[in-house]
Order: sequence, then structure tokens, then C-alpha cells
Amino acid sequence: MLDTLVGEFLESTCINPTFIMSHPEMMSPLAKYHRSKPGLCERFEAFVATKEICNAYTELNSPAVQRERFDEQARQKDQGDDEAQLIDENFCQSLEYGLPPTGGWGMGIDRLVMFLTNNYSIKEVLAFPMMKEDKTAHHGKSVLEAVNSKPQPEEGNRMILISANFHEPISLTMNLQPTNQ
Repeated sequence: MLDTLVGEFLESTCINPTFIMSHPEMMSPLAKYHRSKPGLCERFEAFVATKEICNAYTELNSPAVQRERFDEQARQKDQGDDEAQLIDENFCQSLEYGLPPTGGWGMGIDRLVMFLTNNYSIKEVLAFPMMKEDKTAHHGKSVLEAVNSKPQPEEGNRMILISANFHEPISLTMNLQPTNQ
């Protein structure tokens, strides 16, 4: 529910490039707890034009705390939370051998394509769609057709064309050389 509220009331206001930082621990079960702010974790997300472009966090490397978070996630899953994860015993056991301080960020091609095609759902641009039917998808149409969009020239001489069919992998074509017009 918190994720839904954040999406509706916070993320929807991130028009200019914006970093949302220090998420609640309950929203980020793999992120390390914040060093000076109890209840928060070391995580940020970058948004541009209301779309998440990047997700980053410091990895939680405490096996005991990670197991507690997985237990809580399992309870939430049992109560019907579709996004909650099951306990990953192999991961917990690996943490017991020791994980050095680690962090990372992810900016997948799918998020970039979502941004460039002006889609608000990453499901619309995934190269390998889910096996489960998505009733909101525009089956049989390319992403550009679904959002009624056409490739737009950049600086008058560059063209970016993104196309994706929901039953075929994404193809990305970029002409970054000036065109002779």
C-alpha cells in the first residue's frame, strides 16, 4: 500500500530529474538500513518525467537482519501481497560466509526504452513478456502505435526509433549520424 501511495502522490510529481532517497526499510528488503536514520534504508531512485530511470542501494550484508526481512516478506506474501518475495535460503546462507560492503545501481534498457517511448508501465516495453496475460497491454500493436507516437527528430538531424511488439523482442535502431537533408 505504501508503494501505491508513493507512486500516486510522490513519483507523479517528479517532472524534472529528481532523486527520491532514504526509502522506508519495509519497501526495500535487500537494501542496507540507514546509518543515521532508523526505519529508513540507503536507497535512491532517479526519476525523469515521472518515470523511474534508475534504482540504487547499498546491499544489506547482515545475515540475521536479511533473514528477518525475508521472514516479514513471506508473511506478507501469505497475506496476499503479490510483490512480496519468499525466503531465499541460498542467499541467506551465502551471507553467513560474509559479504563485503557492496552497492550498486540498475538502469536497464527496458527502463530507457520506457522513457524514450513515453510509456508509463515497464510491462509495455519488456523484451520478454510475462507468461501471465496482462489485461492492460495493447496486444498486437507496437509500443509506438499503442501510445500513438511517432519517432521525433532530435536537434533537427538525429532520429531515434524504438519499436517493440508484445510478442517479439524489442528492436532498437538509432541513427546518431547527421543526416543530409
